[in-house]
Amino acid sequence: MRIGVDIDGVLTDIEQWQLDVGGKYFSTKGKKVQNPNGYEISEIFDVEEKEESLFWDDYLYDYITKEPARKYASEVIHQLRKEGNEIYIITARDYTTQHDDQGEEARTIVKQWLRQYHIEYDSIVFSPEEKLENCKKYHIDVMIEDKVDNINKISIELPVICFHASYNQKCQGKNIYCAYTWYDVYLYLQEIRQKKY
Repeated sequence: MRIGVDIDGVLTDIEQWQLDVGGKYFSTKGKKVQNPNGYEISEIFDVEEKEESLFWDDYLYDYITKEPARKYASEVIHQLRKEGNEIYIITARDYTTQHDDQGEEARTIVKQWLRQYHIEYDSIVFSPEEKLENCKKYHIDVMIEDKVDNINKISIELPVICFHASYNQKCQGKNIYCAYTWYDVYLYLQEIRQKKY
């Protein structure tokens, strides 16, 4: 199978990172978590987009270089490749689709991070936010994703393993499998393979 794997929220736990680091940052401005089920910083802390941008100006580099991979992500992906599956990293991370020095640096950081945490892959796709077209273009059989819009759109065409977060807990329906750990992901992939073949 060709398995699409998102980075933020799937290979990393961006939800907890945003709560922890955002909590520290916004506490200095007297702001507490307002919506723990929010997806964006602006939703979580009920701040304007300008304040969210200032937060990311300060912390983006720290997040993309230092936040570790989820436990067992590397181990499970290694096993999946050993079993003959192809892994396609499909990420919409900021700046990676730009065709300039900033885009090149962003793509290099992603590749270095994947190496640092021993995440094996066959191909990497720097995608716009909406990933369905790239799933079709690269003949992805199943996508592992956390973003609600992507889960809902992709699941119309192919199975999606929704990596659980507070912001996506209402994602349900045909072709949607909710995973809480990377070993959940592994078992769902076995189930999907049995249905497909």
